[in-house]
Amino acid sequence: MRSRLIIATALLAFTVLVSGCHSVKALVPPNLRAPEDSSGGLNQAKQALQQATPCCTTFADFSYQDALPWQPKKFALGPGSMVANLNGDRSYFLSFSLPRESQVPYRVAVKSELNGRWLRASYLFAPTVVVLDEAFQPIDSKDVGLCEHMGWTDATSGAFGSVDITDKRARYLVLYSSAKQQSSSTYWEQSPAAFSAEAPVKMAAAGSFKVPHGPDGTVWIGMMDKSFQDAVNNAICAKPEQGNGVLSTLREAIPLPGLGNNASKSDATKATASPTNSTNNDATPPATTSAKG
Repeated sequence: MRSRLIIATALLAFTVLVSGCHSVKALVPPNLRAPEDSSGGLNQAKQALQQATPCCTTFADFSYQDALPWQPKKFALGPGSMVANLNGDRSYFLSFSLPRESQVPYRVAVKSELNGRWLRASYLFAPTVVVLDEAFQPIDSKDVGLCEHMGWTDATSGAFGSVDITDKRARYLVLYSSAKQQSSSTYWEQSPAAFSAEAPVKMAAAGSFKVPHGPDGTVWIGMMDKSFQDAVNNAICAKPEQGNGVLSTLREAIPLPGLGNNASKSDATKATASPTNSTNNDATPPATTSAKG
């Protein structure tokens, strides 16, 4: 019995060694494997969009039966979603009627989620928002700038933006992604993981990264609420400017004797005051005479 167990173990080890890299790759958990092609998912998404049949070519063709949510709501855009062809540019889209009872100005919140398991292979659906009047004519159009915010929950993490509704004529809203948005990118503070053949799970956590925009993905839209407003206010939109260091900042913020300009001013004050003090010290005190009776 024991000999059979030894033989079975040897055969298993031999099989693993013979299978080589393919078996080793299979033994690595999926969340620790490096992406084979960082642009494969994005290219497939672009191809799927081009193969889809558009339903609409003008804003008047859209359906506006759905009202804009009273708080940000999650929507998935991709294969199976409605496709518009606007001025020769294809995009998945959402269309809403705006609340008549809301007084302008008010704010609409927008958020996109990373599409992909790895940051290096991920992309974002970057929205373009068009506001229409009751005749379905555009009043305002904006490519929404996205800024990264990592919150405590999934709802407060992602790429955030907002749109202000300021015109009383606003009746409808369309969200899609323009050609300019789809060819751009969004700054991301976290650096992607770096892999090598020697250490496939080695991570690199330095530097900045830009996430490309893509034609599909998960997007949130609705009336601005407090959690989204906090995320927009605290989001990171670009790489921060380089400072002069902590010590230099402390010199400017905290006036301490002997640091920075305060030391120079102190030395200058002493230099200016010393001649006067020296003159007073070296001067011969006036002679006093007393009359003797």
